[in-house]
Amino acid sequence: MSEKIEVENVGQPGKTYKVDAAKYAEMRKAVLTVTPSEPPGLTPAEIIEAGKPHLSGPLFPGGETAGWWVKCVQLDLEAKGVLKRAPKAPVRLWQT
Repeated sequence: MSEKIEVENVGQPGKTYKVDAAKYAEMRKAVLTVTPSEPPGLTPAEIIEAGKPHLSGPLFPGGETAGWWVKCVQLDLEAKGVLKRAPKAPVRLWQT
């Protein structure tokens, strides 16, 4: 069984979820590598595509499940104040 960590969701304050620690750590690193530090930032789709080359084959073969993991990391990092979301659509993210 893989090690788990708790993550937050900006849309559900106070609630946490347990996810695979290794996948979370690798995706977090990829997201922070590709996400700019100033607006206008990137859309989640742009983060997924830019992040895929930074993922390892064993955890994300062919980029599988990258979209789900980007969203997981995005919501957690928003809840922790590491990522900021543009106030209007479309969703665009940057590091704080």
